[in-house]
Amino acid sequence: MKKHILILLMTVLPLAGFSQSLFDKFEDMDDVTSVVVNKSMFNLLSKIEVEVDDPDARDFMDIASSLKSLKVFTTDNKNIGADMKSAVNSYLGSAKMEELMRVKDKDANVKFYIKQGRDDDHVSELLMFITGINNVESNGRQFETVILSLTGDIDLNKINSLTKKMNLPEELNKAGKNN
Repeated sequence: MKKHILILLMTVLPLAGFSQSLFDKFEDMDDVTSVVVNKSMFNLLSKIEVEVDDPDARDFMDIASSLKSLKVFTTDNKNIGADMKSAVNSYLGSAKMEELMRVKDKDANVKFYIKQGRDDDHVSELLMFITGINNVESNGRQFETVILSLTGDIDLNKINSLTKKMNLPEELNKAGKNN
């Protein structure tokens, strides 16, 4: 699961459609692991030959071709985590994002936000902010705070295939307007 989340983060980070995001300052910090995936990488992924008989694979390729960037920033540094929280709060204040859902349990606090897209079935940005992560490790590093930003023309009707292929939280499937 952890491995899939890291792979997802690496493919989603470069999707941000803005040249200099509020979160880009975290990219060069020593105590921050960052993954940035740009539109060119998504275009490349969408051209990979897949089984056309697999509807989830087709949906994944459709979504990949419509993505602009994916950015993921993780840290175990509490000071940087506080700075990330401040940056997210600042961004939410100016970006007209709607809280989709929040999940709190003993291991983490997860919040999902969306920015409305061209219609009720599409969003232009999905932002996930996670704090208080316990006992999650990747490549020998613990992390406590995660920012994930996915931008593009994201079809909520196809989000299920994205969550399956990238091992994202299944709660994202509830992002559709009828859920």
